[in-house]
Amino acid sequence: MASDTLSSQPVMPAVPAAPRRAPKPDWIRVKAPTSPAYAETRRLMRHLNLNTVCEEAACPNIGECWAKRHATVMILGSVCTRACRFCNVATGRPDQLDPHEPDHVAEAVAGLGLSHVVVTSVDRDDLDDGGAGHFVRCIERIRATSPATTIEVLTPDFRNKEGAIAAVIAARPDVYNHNLETVPRLYATVRPGARYFHSLRLLDQVKSSDPEIFTKSGIMVGLGEERREIYQVMDDLRSANVDFLTIGQYLQPTLAHLPVDRFVPPAEFEQYRQAASGRGFLQVSASPLTRSSYHADEDFRRLRAARAERLVRAG
Repeated sequence: MASDTLSSQPVMPAVPAAPRRAPKPDWIRVKAPTSPAYAETRRLMRHLNLNTVCEEAACPNIGECWAKRHATVMILGSVCTRACRFCNVATGRPDQLDPHEPDHVAEAVAGLGLSHVVVTSVDRDDLDDGGAGHFVRCIERIRATSPATTIEVLTPDFRNKEGAIAAVIAARPDVYNHNLETVPRLYATVRPGARYFHSLRLLDQVKSSDPEIFTKSGIMVGLGEERREIYQVMDDLRSANVDFLTIGQYLQPTLAHLPVDRFVPPAEFEQYRQAASGRGFLQVSASPLTRSSYHADEDFRRLRAARAERLVRAG
């Protein structure tokens, strides 16, 4: 009878464990920002009503960069029209375009005394030119108020927006950056709104149109890619004559985003750096904390020096 009594009791379903983000290894941990320069940079961005990718994308390097008064300005609002599964930027109905934003960007560059500035944006598929004209106006305003400042743009792909890429090229930024983000096989999962070969053609178009503009692209690792696929991306980028490659560790912003497949150890990043350097990139940054605009000012100086050295060797 005892067994019958026990078997008649209702069986409660097991409660599934709440999902957790993988703990970060020691080599990826950073200190919380506390410096006065960090606070001043943040105050200026709020005063000018500017967004930064440093904040919106939850960049782990924000404390270090803002302490040096280096920030990557994000134009065209704070809401993206795409929903890439790696990105922490909000997605949905986009903000109204602020016609004064280029002036505010130029004011921030002057206020921070930047020698090099990175201007990026959300995707704006709702705009006829994808926001290319806004990039152009930012470049023009920065050049007017801070003529000694070098300018790096990190643009969307402007897919299906005729003349958009050409307009930004014609404004002649010093560096044109567009990230491939991952290997082709993972695009449907990681970057479903984009196409790998369209992004590759964009970079090739920039260099073909104006060889004096440095071109730059980056990928994340730790998403499930294989080493041979990373090497193929390097070869593809060199076929497009890209000058600068960045490789960094993917970090899961929230539990709603793609999980980290693995944390790539620093020694493996060094192997990627050597492999990319051997393929002829002028500049390579590969480390767990590398991001597109991390140390961008120092890297630009290295780019110029590397190009000058290559020209001397070529005779």
